[in-house]
Amino acid sequence: MDNGRGYIELVRRAKLGDRESIGNLAELARPRLYAYVFRITLRDDAAQDIVQESILEMVRLLDKLDNADRFWPWLRSIAFGKICRHFKENQRQQAALSAKLQNGGPPKEGPEKISAGLAKLLSDELKQIILKTMQELKPNYRSVLVMRCYEQMEYPQIAELMSCSEFSVRVLFHRAKRSLQRKLSRRGFGKGFLLPALVLFGKITAPTEAAAAQVAITSATLKVGVAAGVAAVAGSKPAVITLKAIAVSLVVAGGAVVSTKIPAAWDNYAAPWADKITSAIREKPAVPASALSEKCWYYYPQGAAGPVIMRIERHNPQGGYFWWLQNEQANYCFDSNTGAIYIKNSRMWDKDLSVCRLPTDKSGISEFLSALEGKPKTAEYIAGDEDGLLVAVERGGSQTPPHLQVIHNYNLLDEEFFRYNWPARGGVIDTRDPIHKQGWAYLEITGQINGESISGTGRIPLVYAACEQYYPWLRLQIADRLEVTDCLGGATICDAAGKVLGNYPAGTFFEGLARQWMGLHTVDTIRRDAAEKRLRFETKHLPGSAKARVAVYKGNIQLVYTVDLEADVIDKIEFLKANGQEWLKTGELAFSYPEKMGQSDVKFAEPREKSYAAVRMEKMEELWLIRLAENKLP
Repeated sequence: MDNGRGYIELVRRAKLGDRESIGNLAELARPRLYAYVFRITLRDDAAQDIVQESILEMVRLLDKLDNADRFWPWLRSIAFGKICRHFKENQRQQAALSAKLQNGGPPKEGPEKISAGLAKLLSDELKQIILKTMQELKPNYRSVLVMRCYEQMEYPQIAELMSCSEFSVRVLFHRAKRSLQRKLSRRGFGKGFLLPALVLFGKITAPTEAAAAQVAITSATLKVGVAAGVAAVAGSKPAVITLKAIAVSLVVAGGAVVSTKIPAAWDNYAAPWADKITSAIREKPAVPASALSEKCWYYYPQGAAGPVIMRIERHNPQGGYFWWLQNEQANYCFDSNTGAIYIKNSRMWDKDLSVCRLPTDKSGISEFLSALEGKPKTAEYIAGDEDGLLVAVERGGSQTPPHLQVIHNYNLLDEEFFRYNWPARGGVIDTRDPIHKQGWAYLEITGQINGESISGTGRIPLVYAACEQYYPWLRLQIADRLEVTDCLGGATICDAAGKVLGNYPAGTFFEGLARQWMGLHTVDTIRRDAAEKRLRFETKHLPGSAKARVAVYKGNIQLVYTVDLEADVIDKIEFLKANGQEWLKTGELAFSYPEKMGQSDVKFAEPREKSYAAVRMEKMEELWLIRLAENKLP
């Protein structure tokens, strides 16, 4: 749709009520509007409905359009609002493309099918790769790419539609490009394929053959400016996208939002490096405890049983405030008094080593932990099986009754909500080791139990963002009689001949071990796993070190973990057995995390999935490490 005199005159006549002009205008707008909506939703049925609703609203509200030359931006804003509503009202809209799309482009009943000539230019395989890759992008990434590359909107125009700053749009666009480039590279395409991929997607989804021929994207279109590029790469957020922008521009399925309140008895849940920070703070008058407050956000992108992303704000008793952020990329802490932003290996843990509680904890584990630690339940149970659950918690302060924060209709899959407006003066101190900087690590296990040698390897993502590419797996060899494997396809125990003796859900043999990608510190993961099995445990600091000792008990068996609190990993697990009044050591497993190795090292090759269709899958009710200590595997 061009901005020529004839088009503007058509809008003016339609505004006067000329029925023929209204019909012509609707037919003229429909193909381009369909292409715009379809490229964002990637679902024909949704695109058809949104286009129809937008055209009807266009007819109804046309007399309210002040400037005829602003018709297309006005119509596009109507459609964009309906796209956002579509994602909010329907759960799990990241479903696969419809069967019609998978058979090659927009459907025949759409505006106009892509010609056979265009179809010949692109192989079916390449089309499917492009479509699948674009589908995997976060919806708001796809939205900004469509607006910039195919709608040819300037950054200020996109900012106006998304109700945010131009700088924020540039940062979002840069992140969208980086995400697309990463996904393409995983499919074997080099950096130079980004621009061709965007052009091909535009041609595949164009409403007509003529429109497909006109799709062109220049390198200038992809530029965002140096400042925005640096901000996007560094993960900082100098320009804050407003809550209105979050509600409008981020489109995600099933983003349920819950808010609750916890009592002032909540543990002083603090980052371990707070002591180092506060030691550098100049002395200030203490703030009364009654005046302090803490706000916490817990976000579950895969539901309450999945990983958790945390954001915490707390007043500093010595003045100022602390910000903690544990998102999908890293773990951050900011102190307003020092102006320093720390990036750490470890997630937060309580300074008195009490167990981290979550508002999504079911009554069983919550009551068990309360009885074991002698502390009250910290919050009412919040159920949340749906993806995109957010629980906002606030405690403390002098208000009686406590203030209840209620949040409505915010879309929170994107990480923008879990970034702070880090002050420009803040210096960044990155204390991470090499494996935490890369976001994942190999794992090597050696030792013996009950006289049998144990050896194994594995891979663990250290942050949530690494899960897709570096998903966890584990392989253990118990003497020469058993092999234990755990990977995406499931977990198995096989004998020396390869016969499957036990078939279990994936993740079974990661229970009782560190799972950093789930969002909690290792010392909390171990103890919460024990609490899930109703196993008693004790926790102590090891004097003169940044390590903790966790002893887990079941009958005459004791597991003793040594956890490196700053590295957020397990050093070793000792196995003990009661002998009268004494505990005798029966074995030990040592854990190491090599930073460098040859690419051809076969011991770190991912295990192959076993054929276990004939073996019924069962859930292991006991902690597998206890059964290992009792020599009861499988």
